[in-house]
Amino acid sequence: MIERFAGRLRDWHLRHGRHDLPWQRQGPYPTWISEIMLQQTQVRVVIPYYHAFMERFPDVEQLANASEDEVLKHWAGLGYYARARNLHHGARQVRDLFGGEIPNSLDELMTLKGIGRSTAGAILSLGFRQRGVIQDGNVRRVFSRIFGIAGDLTTSVKQRKLWDIADELTPADGEEAAVHTQAMMDLGALVCTRQRPKCHSCPFRSDCYAYTSDHVADLPQPKRIRQRKTEDWVVLEVRNSANQILLGRRPTQGIWGGLYTPPIDTSLRDLEATLSLPDLLDSEEVHIKEHAFSHFKVRLHHLRHRFDGLAPPEFEWIDLRGFQGGLPAPIAELLSKE
Repeated sequence: MIERFAGRLRDWHLRHGRHDLPWQRQGPYPTWISEIMLQQTQVRVVIPYYHAFMERFPDVEQLANASEDEVLKHWAGLGYYARARNLHHGARQVRDLFGGEIPNSLDELMTLKGIGRSTAGAILSLGFRQRGVIQDGNVRRVFSRIFGIAGDLTTSVKQRKLWDIADELTPADGEEAAVHTQAMMDLGALVCTRQRPKCHSCPFRSDCYAYTSDHVADLPQPKRIRQRKTEDWVVLEVRNSANQILLGRRPTQGIWGGLYTPPIDTSLRDLEATLSLPDLLDSEEVHIKEHAFSHFKVRLHHLRHRFDGLAPPEFEWIDLRGFQGGLPAPIAELLSKE
């Protein structure tokens, strides 16, 4: 193992690490919220959402007591909405099973919905200032390059090896482990980046397998990614004379689960068959917007239609002013257009 790894990492972090993130040294609840938000989302994107979320749900009890609609509303725009539903479920577990106190053991934290081993380790370390071990995407990338770990890092064999390395390198003392955890995250986010890593700034470049063998660009080895297909969706904005809009809540499972959207289908004719609204084929197309999900892209064909009458089944007339439900960010953007 590399000599004085933790000490060298700590010294680097003291001079070059991030020390002013809004959730740092704020306790286990802010750490939990930030860790879930930061899954698959960059820090600069998360910060404004974090502030708004914490203003509305400043503690675990208020999050637990809120409705799912309100939680999703404050999550809208961050994507991967299962994270918000799991977070809400986990807060209710804390309220109902742990007396409102976030547990401070690895095993108990991992019983909370949406918390895996690495997130639990981060909450222990950064939230409780206890020893916690992490192995997120940043850490995997750093270890892959420094220790020359090739192949698919998600296999059980590679995962065991990565966890063993992470455990061996993490200091035993809680405060030191907290600094180590943040420093590992920062090294991956600021220096050992996926593209164009700043090897000249790395405290381990002389010990790094990838750097000394000129394999930085080859590690970690990327998974084979299939080209994302593109689908065409029709988003039908139906308004009545009271300027209310027709919205329905989407199923919990699937795209934009639990959020509210206008009627959406792959064609206007399919929507006509579903909604049975008069003159639907005469709807006006006002905009086309592209949006990317993790595995595919969509072209959102935004159409408008006027209708006064009873809402079709599974939809309701809603005035967006003061609406408490969540809207997906691309849909909210479409509906805001004149």
